[in-house]
Formats: sequence, C-alpha cells, structure tokens
Amino acid sequence: QVQLVESGGGLVQPGGSLRLSCAASGSIFSIVTMGWYRQAPGQRRELVATISSGGTVRYADSMKGRSTISRDSAKNAVYLEMNSLKLDDTAVYYCNVRAVTRMIVMRTDDYWGQGTQVTVSS
Repeated sequence: QVQLVESGGGLVQPGGSLRLSCAASGSIFSIVTMGWYRQAPGQRRELVATISSGGTVRYADSMKGRSTISRDSAKNAVYLEMNSLKLDDTAVYYCNVRAVTRMIVMRTDDYWGQGTQVTVSS
C-alpha cells in the first residue's frame, strides 16, 4: 500500500555530517508522522527523530542540537541532517511513516523502509 525509498547512508568520519532522505509513495490518504529510527547490533530499535503533519518535531536526547528533521509535504518526503556524528551513531537507520490509507475502509498503519547503514569510523 505504501512504499518507502531511503537514501543517504554511508561511511562518515567522526564529527562529520550526513543527510538521510526518505520518500513515500502509494495509496496514501494522508500522513500523520514521518521520521527515522535506528538499530545498532544487539540493541533494540530506537527513535531518532519524527515530525508530524502539523510540524511538531521530536528528537532523541542524544540527537538534540545535532540533528534537524524536515519534510516536504508535496513530495511526501522526510529528511534528517545529522552533524557532529559520533561512533555511537553507527546503526541501520529506518524511515518510518504513519499513514492513513482508504480502500473502502480508512485505516492507519506504520510503514518501514528497508533501512540504510550509517557507519561512523575513523
């Protein structure tokens, strides 16, 4: 019903910057929130940052002051700029979209991208 295409991951030096992008497509009636989560080896998936349709943003404590999340409603896209990257930022980053679809019945579901690897290493 909804497909997500992610890009922007890669190998970055400590202190470097990265910009992740995610575009949603499909049978979308409306989008509630868009954001990014990450999962490091041996750890649970955790929130990085989200932005609602109304522009409300939420950041993980470790990301406050270092990251900026934004969206392009016309493109159904969300972007995450991360600065001053640390070794602990190494993880697979997943795009998340909470969207409403309408095929006879309206329903709200969470959709996930395949994930993009971010590796911070010197």
